[in-house]
Amino acid sequence: MQFTASTVSLTVDDVTASQAFFTTHLGYTVQQAADGFASLTRPDAVDIVMLARGTQVLPPEQRDQHAGGLILAFTLASGLAEQEKRLRSEGVEITMPLREEPWGERLFQVTDPNGVIIQFVEWAAPEHR
Repeated sequence: MQFTASTVSLTVDDVTASQAFFTTHLGYTVQQAADGFASLTRPDAVDIVMLARGTQVLPPEQRDQHAGGLILAFTLASGLAEQEKRLRSEGVEITMPLREEPWGERLFQVTDPNGVIIQFVEWAAPEHR
């Protein structure tokens, strides 16, 4: 089996709001979009599809679900603190401030307009733990 891409599909109330958040603040570009649908891409990260809640393309039991209980995590090679400062300066609310866990994970979180939690992670070098 050979994968050509990885995509996360999120069901949200307002596709346009999430699309704008991901393109404005996270460097995604729109691959395709239509009413109630947006496909976003970024060469160094997972692709994201946004579907409007209630859309008829989803099976009936999935139509009214919401992207809840999910954390979309992105690992950075470096510059985590700078990215938190950049997002804050752009008016993005930091919903979990930068912190370091005992196991060496440095992270912070933001939440998009539809409640999608986005976490940014940087791993501390073993000698710095």
